[in-house]
Amino acid sequence: MNHNTPLSPRPLSHLSDAQPRVLSTAQLRAHGVANAEINQQCRPGGAWQQFLPGVCLLHPGPPTSEERLHAVLMYAARSSLREPAPRGQGIPAQPAATEPGAQEPPTPQRYPDAMITGLAALALYGFSSAPSLLSLDRIDVLVPRLRRLRSTGCARIVRTPALPKPEQVTGLPVAPVPRALADAVAELSEAGIVRRLLTEAVRGGHCEPTAVVRELTQARLLNRPHVVDAVDTLLAEGRAIAEDHLYRMVREHGLPDPVWNVDLRLPGGPHLGGLDAYWPEQAVALELDTRAPRQGPWQDDDALWSEYARKREHLERLGITVIHVTPRKLRDAMEQQAAVVRTALMAACDRDPAAYVVVLPR
Repeated sequence: MNHNTPLSPRPLSHLSDAQPRVLSTAQLRAHGVANAEINQQCRPGGAWQQFLPGVCLLHPGPPTSEERLHAVLMYAARSSLREPAPRGQGIPAQPAATEPGAQEPPTPQRYPDAMITGLAALALYGFSSAPSLLSLDRIDVLVPRLRRLRSTGCARIVRTPALPKPEQVTGLPVAPVPRALADAVAELSEAGIVRRLLTEAVRGGHCEPTAVVRELTQARLLNRPHVVDAVDTLLAEGRAIAEDHLYRMVREHGLPDPVWNVDLRLPGGPHLGGLDAYWPEQAVALELDTRAPRQGPWQDDDALWSEYARKREHLERLGITVIHVTPRKLRDAMEQQAAVVRTALMAACDRDPAAYVVVLPR
């Protein structure tokens, strides 16, 4: 056999042209392709190409975005990919049609201890403020800290002490949005891009601001001024969205109108704390739980929770019922939260009268 002799496609016949034609050298050997044949096909001018160490692209042209993603994952997980895919399955492909019910979603490919993160992950989640996959020179892949890998080609290795549970997006393991944002922000220096990414995460309902801030804190990114500015915008955005959901809950579920955004004080006495909504006749208070743990001069999560707890205990000793609602619950279970408020309002007649407090605009 010389280098112009085509390799018999029989061992790989189950891979269709519609599928990403990417396999590791271990998988090729498991399919019956000898090392010498792999090397021959990947020579300059050959039918294949070695795209990343230990990963072959089974055609001579440039890779598609999907093939790049599979190749990066395969490179990061290749030590565990020693078995061929079951005959008839091969590498999963994205659906060709977008109409509902036109095609089943791809079967997830198993890539142990590896997932797409950073800007590539955000592009897969559909972030309009993230660059397109084709425009990315490098694709970030998250792996355990002790994996012996180096960044090469289009694969940039990102290490972590503990892998999060991946989401499945188009059949690929992808880091959760907060972690993907943190990995993306770590490589970005332009404040406008960082701000747009963080804001879109909240506006688009991808995650809560507190989850993003927690990941940025763990990544030690809150010592960068442009990240701090973006976080302030993010928290203001998340707060505005949560307040809008709170107004909707009262309006759409027929709750009596409260007084909004008030401070409570004892007559001639100390400040009791601010509230997002208060029903004076029933002595029912509602507070949005928008804790955002951060480093530096900001309070940490324990300190903020202690502050919430102290205020709640003080108000309840005065006979005021306090309801804490998270932005996520308001967004995902608004009817249930409205029922909690309604129950508290109805129970007011069965309680002892609350202490008299002064209600002031906040």
